[in-house]
Amino acid sequence: QVQLVESGGGLVQAGGSLRLSCAASGNIFSINAMAWYRQAPGKQRELVASITSGGKTNYADSVKGRFTISRDNAKNTVYLQMNSLKPEDTAVFYCYVQARLWTYVNSANEYWGQGTQVTVSS
Repeated sequence: QVQLVESGGGLVQAGGSLRLSCAASGNIFSINAMAWYRQAPGKQRELVASITSGGKTNYADSVKGRFTISRDNAKNTVYLQMNSLKPEDTAVFYCYVQARLWTYVNSANEYWGQGTQVTVSS
């Protein structure tokens, strides 16, 4: 299986920055896509940003120009640098990983982190 450990959430004032990290460990053969999702109170979980194994990125329109996703393949870690934070960015942020395990390399499975709270005060 795969374990995802998230860190970096917290409370920040509007205009501030935070950096989220998510480290994947376990019986990993390879990792395909990595991503960050978020869920605000009363809202559905939404994609914030994703990155392929080749480094191609995709962002939600609401965070373009403010957030940057990156990954360190040697460490099986994905990062989300969040700048110019706004109160509407307040949410629980979840790490997502699509990985193949050594026990079954023919199929990739999806894994989710426990979530880390990001709160932006006005």
